[in-house]
Amino acid sequence: MRPVIGVTAGRAKNEYNQEIVSLTEAYLDAVTQAGGLPVVLPYVVGDGDWHDVYARLDGVLFSGGGDIAPERFGAKPHPRIDGVDPIRDELELGLLRAAVSDGKPFLGICRGFQVVNVGLGGTLYTHIPDQVRGALKHDNPGNMRHDLAHDVKLEEGSRLGEVMIQPLLQVNSHHHQGLKDLAPGLRAVGYSPDGLVEAIELPDHPFGLAVQWRPEWLTEMEPTRRLFKGFVDAAGRRPK
Repeated sequence: MRPVIGVTAGRAKNEYNQEIVSLTEAYLDAVTQAGGLPVVLPYVVGDGDWHDVYARLDGVLFSGGGDIAPERFGAKPHPRIDGVDPIRDELELGLLRAAVSDGKPFLGICRGFQVVNVGLGGTLYTHIPDQVRGALKHDNPGNMRHDLAHDVKLEEGSRLGEVMIQPLLQVNSHHHQGLKDLAPGLRAVGYSPDGLVEAIELPDHPFGLAVQWRPEWLTEMEPTRRLFKGFVDAAGRRPK
């Protein structure tokens, strides 16, 4: 049986102003290509239900989306904070802490990268251009999903470096927030040229990785395919 991967989703409104569950198919395609069976986890899964759903999963993918509420990491409001969803925050932080405690494989992407850091006690820059001197432009306009914006250098001997094999990656970039203070227990394993942390991992965990860029849009690149394959394979090795 294929490993079952829960993929978190956000919310949006359709043309009729109705609330809908929102998730780009690229996440599902990347998991499927890697041999997994993706299952969408909507924000409406309440506190009384997500534990039952979580128990049926072999791994969890924390997807991109809006900003995490600043009070979650002790930050002040900023006018550029956007898309905050307290219900989604609560769900994803609960899922993350369960996956860390249980040793269940997880992968964080973009917002998911930030969820991993905040969920374990770290903080974020609420708007990089205002708070990081000399920062690159990380919130790129245009075809931000497929355009390669900058390099990421991976730490030698890191789990992520072993999975992706090559130590220097070219990545896309579409985020205005970033990792400020690293959470206790996490290891920073990838950096952009301006020094911003772009990849983190949880040592001694079967597969606890997160990246700030958007690999689901870069599956034509072999290192990206290895990332998703490594995640799905780790989920498949989890005892049933």
